Amino acid sequence: MKRLAIAALALIAVSAPAVTVDAWGNTGHRLIGVAAMRALPEGLPAFLTTPGAIADVGELAREPDRWKGAGQPHDRERDTAHFIDLDDQGRVMDGRGMALTDLPRLKSEYDAALTQAGLDVDDAGYLPYAMIDAWQNLSRDFAYWRVLNAAEKRETNLERQAWYRADRLRREALILRDIGVMGHYVGDGSQPHHTSIHYNGWGDYPNPEGFTNSRQTHGQFEGAFASRVARLDAVEAAMPAANLDGFDVKARTVSYLTTTLGTVVPFYRLEKAGGFRDADARGAAFVTERLAAGAAEMRDFIASAWTVSGDAAIGWPAVKVAEVEAGRADPWLAMVGED
Repeated sequence: MKRLAIAALALIAVSAPAVTVDAWGNTGHRLIGVAAMRALPEGLPAFLTTPGAIADVGELAREPDRWKGAGQPHDRERDTAHFIDLDDQGRVMDGRGMALTDLPRLKSEYDAALTQAGLDVDDAGYLPYAMIDAWQNLSRDFAYWRVLNAAEKRETNLERQAWYRADRLRREALILRDIGVMGHYVGDGSQPHHTSIHYNGWGDYPNPEGFTNSRQTHGQFEGAFASRVARLDAVEAAMPAANLDGFDVKARTVSYLTTTLGTVVPFYRLEKAGGFRDADARGAAFVTERLAAGAAEMRDFIASAWTVSGDAAIGWPAVKVAEVEAGRADPWLAMVGED
């Protein structure tokens, strides 16, 4: 309930035109999406690296924010995907909640555990599950694309070949959309306020350092300030190297969000020191580092989804991706469907 007012407050606070402040605002999400796509490693499908695809993902990375306002139950369920409120010890909401490392396997189990602990599921948010779900969805997209691409190249029946090609093109459009949606949630995870109970001013908690309680803190940072100082070249230069060895999506999500949580207090210290006024270089460096972290994580999420897709089995009757790519299986029924 509490976060629904943030966007409205931010829109009042931000004077720049066409800035919707949710998580990073338009500028931040575009930069994360574009930087991630431009940094993809070799070996992924060529359509991902075209200028059009990169631009599309930059725009589609804003999509979950643009869904808002559709009504209920849509908004109540989806709005809480953008964040997870962790306390200073890294537990969901407070000491009654679980640590990130103890997240249940299913979101329904997470909801039940929070409810049993007396916590409001809507206040807590479920960003880790949104990230993992979107990554798993993309891995399936890639698995279907692999099969369609391989079958199209080998098929001698012209009608079937045409169907494979048409379905591959549909899948490519869907992949870009799903990358954008996944990238939005990954980008949310790099914004300190989206991992913390201190999500818009320090709040009604012990505050020995005298941090701000302004209800404009969240919106001004990720909207107006980020749009003033963020630059693609700086974000790309700050991106850490790819880290794909032994990629486990849940462990990686937990590590990533834990790192972001560690930037909450530094953010408030910098805010207190005036680092987010005008175009302060200290604040610009903070924004750049956070956007670069989001872009690098998005890059690695895409690349790892591609890797695991090669071991998948898809369709009905099920066919193994590796068998189709090796030319040892005909995927026609699996792709078209056996009614």
